[in-house]
Amino acid sequence: MKTPAKYLLPALMAAMAMQAPETAAANPTSPTYLPNIHGKSITTPVAWGASNNVIFMGVGGTSPAPYSDDTDGAAVLGFGIGDPKKNLGIQVSLISLDISEWEEYSMSAHIFKDLGNANAIGIGVENVMITEGGDSDESFYIVYSQGMQSDPFVNDDTGNSRLHFSIGAGTGRFSDKSPLDIADGKGEHGTYVFGNVAYEVADAFNLIADWNGLNLNAGVSKTFWLGSFPLAATIGAADLTDNSGDGVRLVFAVGTGFKL
Repeated sequence: MKTPAKYLLPALMAAMAMQAPETAAANPTSPTYLPNIHGKSITTPVAWGASNNVIFMGVGGTSPAPYSDDTDGAAVLGFGIGDPKKNLGIQVSLISLDISEWEEYSMSAHIFKDLGNANAIGIGVENVMITEGGDSDESFYIVYSQGMQSDPFVNDDTGNSRLHFSIGAGTGRFSDKSPLDIADGKGEHGTYVFGNVAYEVADAFNLIADWNGLNLNAGVSKTFWLGSFPLAATIGAADLTDNSGDGVRLVFAVGTGFKL
C-alpha cells in the first residue's frame, strides 16, 4: 500500500521552517525583537514566510513512513514576493511528493502579514495537486506566530528573540486521520487546532515541540552559514503518542534560500 502523501509533510515543513529565519537574517541591523534564524517547527506551519524576492528549496523525509518499513521523501522549491511589513508577503511552493519517481507534484501557498514586534498572522493551503495519481488532500489553515519580547527571552549577542510560539487551526492533515489510523481504531479526526513552540539553547540551535492536530512531535533545528547562504537543518521524532501512526519515527530535512 502506498503511504498517504500527507505523511510527507513533517519533513517538508521542517525544510520550509528556514524561510522566516533567512528573511530575518538578511538584515543584521534589525531590531532586537525579530525571531532568531533557526527553524521554529517540525510539522506545523508558522505565520512567518518567504517574501521580498526570496527563493528557497529543501528536501526531507520520514523513516519509516507510518504503517510501513520504507523511508518516504519529499522536495520543495518555492519563492516569496511582496513586503509583509507594508502590505502582504506571498509564498508559493512546488512540492515533489515522491522523490523516488518524481511523478507526483502539488502546490502550496501562504499569505502572511507582519504585525510588528515579531507578531505575524498567515493563511494558507497545502497540497493542491497539479498532477494526476496523487493521494494527497488539500489542507487549509490559519496561524498566528509570536517571538517573545521580554528581556529574559532576548539573546543579547544576536539581538533576536529566543522563545517563539505559534497557534493555528486547519483542515485536512490537521483534522483527518488516515484510513490506516481509522482501521487501527485510532478514530477519524484530530483536534483541528495545532501549535508549536521553539526555544534557542546556548546561542546555537532551537529545541522544538509541536502538535499538528494528530500527534506530538519534537526535535532540534539549526541554521548554518556557508558564506552568505543559510543552510537550515532540522531533525526530530514524530508521532510520540499513540494518537496516530504505528510508532515513533525519525523526520529530517535540510533547506536553503537566497534573495534575488
